[in-house]
Order: sequence, then C-alpha cells, then structure tokens
Amino acid sequence: MGVRRIVGYSIVAGLLATALASVTAQDWSTASHEPVGLAPDPAVTPEPVVQVYAARTRGAKGAFGVHTWVAVKPGRASAWTVYEVIGWRLRYGDSALAIRNRDPDARWFGNEPELLAEKRGEGVDELIRRVDAAARAYPYAGEYTLWPGPNSNTFTAWIARAVPELEVDLPPTAIGKDYLGGRIVSSAPSGSGFQLSLLGLLGITASTVEGLELNVLGLGFGLNPFSPAIRLPIVGRIGAARSNGAAVAAEPPAAQ
Repeated sequence: MGVRRIVGYSIVAGLLATALASVTAQDWSTASHEPVGLAPDPAVTPEPVVQVYAARTRGAKGAFGVHTWVAVKPGRASAWTVYEVIGWRLRYGDSALAIRNRDPDARWFGNEPELLAEKRGEGVDELIRRVDAAARAYPYAGEYTLWPGPNSNTFTAWIARAVPELEVDLPPTAIGKDYLGGRIVSSAPSGSGFQLSLLGLLGITASTVEGLELNVLGLGFGLNPFSPAIRLPIVGRIGAARSNGAAVAAEPPAAQ
C-alpha cells in the first residue's frame, strides 16, 4: 500500500472520528477518571518507577491530538506524583503546571491512556530527581496555546529532552511537542538526535528514537527504521512496540 493511500485513509479516519466524537463525547463533569491497570501499585512496588502517558484530548479535537503527562514513584514511596500542564488552570491562577498525587494511568476525561515509556529499578530515583527539577524549570508555565504550542505536549517534550534516558517517543499526534519557542535548533523531543523547528509549525526531526519526521503546520509525517513504524497525523504511530519497556502502537481511539 502506497504512502499516499495510507495518508488518504488516515484523513478519512480522522474525519470519521471527528463525526463520532461530536455524537459520543462525554460531558466533562461526568467523564470517567478511573485507572486502567497500567501502573504498578505503590503498596507492593518498592522500586522507583517513571512512566509517560498519552490519551486523546476531549471533544472533536481528540480526533487529531493527545494530552501527555509524566508520572513518578520514588523508591518506597506510597503514592504516585503526576506532572502535567493543563491549560484551563490559567483561568484561575498564573500557572498551567500541575504537580499532584493522582492515579498515573487514570482515564483522561473518559479516554484510555497509552503507556509511552517506562523506567524502573536501579538509578531511576536520580531520573525522578531530574524530572522534578526540569518540571519546575519549565519556561512556559504561565502560557498555553492549543496549537502550535506551548501546551501539555510541549511540557512533556521539555521533560523528555532533560531526561533523555527515558527514551520517550512522543507520537505525531502530540501536537506541540515540536514547539521550541524562540529557538530553531534543538535535540529531538526524545532528547536524542536533532530537530529543526520554526515555532512548531514547520520542521524536521531525526533521531534513533523517533526516526525521521516532517512537521507541516503541526502535523507529523514520518518513518522510523530503528523501531519499524509509520508516523502519521490523526492515527499516530503505527508499528511494533518500542523496546524501552512500554507498548507504543496506534494511538488511543477515543476523543477528549
């Protein structure tokens, strides 16, 4: 099947998902936030753990994008701490950054999360310290723009660049991951390789984690020869699970 046909199918699938979302979207106040069983129970897991998640965003825009977050459980800690950026927090305060105890694998307004990366065991407490330091140094906590950024995915990419050992492969549906502010050149969102990006609207990424991805108006198209996969807007990453301890296949099908 040719790339052009695959892209065409992805666009059709996105339009269908948008129509479905407009019919089935849950009311935000009653949507489920129940955990789905991807995170270990701190009560029986003494080792330190870091996990990175993505879930489709609310409403029709969930056909195109995901919300991402980072969760940590230090060694022998009794609870998880989740780091994420939530735009509507700016309505009530001066920061969109949320650092709080919650279930890391909770549904995002009814949408099932996907585990993008996981590290546990020896040396992970040091990674957790660096995650916390990077989160508190995030430069865009006082602003939020759904497209092209900075947004929740810009934040997760900021963490991933600061802690490249996590090997986070943010999917092409993580719109905002390529936003670099006033910079044009950086490492890829995973912290490896390199990236050229103009305000998150036009650019190219190349690394051993993401492979090769072209960004056009915030939409990502690419191939990953290192962990064979196709990267497409709307449908996300299609391919075998990455080998960093997390299953990364097609994007969650629901919409926020």
